[in-house]
Amino acid sequence: MQQRVYIETTLPSFYHEVRTEPEMLARRGWTREWWDNHRSDFELVTSEAAIDELENGDFPQKGQALALMKDIPLLDIDEAIADIVDAYMKHHVMPADPAGDALHLALASHYRCDFLLTWNCQHLANANKFAHIRRINGILGLFVPSLVTPLELLGETKP
Repeated sequence: MQQRVYIETTLPSFYHEVRTEPEMLARRGWTREWWDNHRSDFELVTSEAAIDELENGDFPQKGQALALMKDIPLLDIDEAIADIVDAYMKHHVMPADPAGDALHLALASHYRCDFLLTWNCQHLANANKFAHIRRINGILGLFVPSLVTPLELLGETKP
């Protein structure tokens, strides 16, 4: 059985990143390497929230970023997800933006995704937040996905 990966908005954005700073080039390269050569090793899922963020964004290559997401199954957003988002905000796990990071984390947790794949290293893939997320998910009786970047899912490189 393949591990399930929740694809958050920053993945398709970085796949088509146009900035030329070394950090941006590296992230784009790692994103493309994972997407082009490793994503088939996983079961991918996303949500209408991720699609909406992309559609509402103002960035070059938006159409191409949305095209990457077109065949990825969407997880349902229901009342249980809204309750989790409320708990995250109440416990200051995520910023008070119910359509943002808290929603992505709630979906990945509720649907027991093995990984939440993101380049959002401030609110999601941030080692300083893992203990807080684990504690609140434990209180809520939720699974705790690994919050990772594409670099962490590349696997071993062949010589």
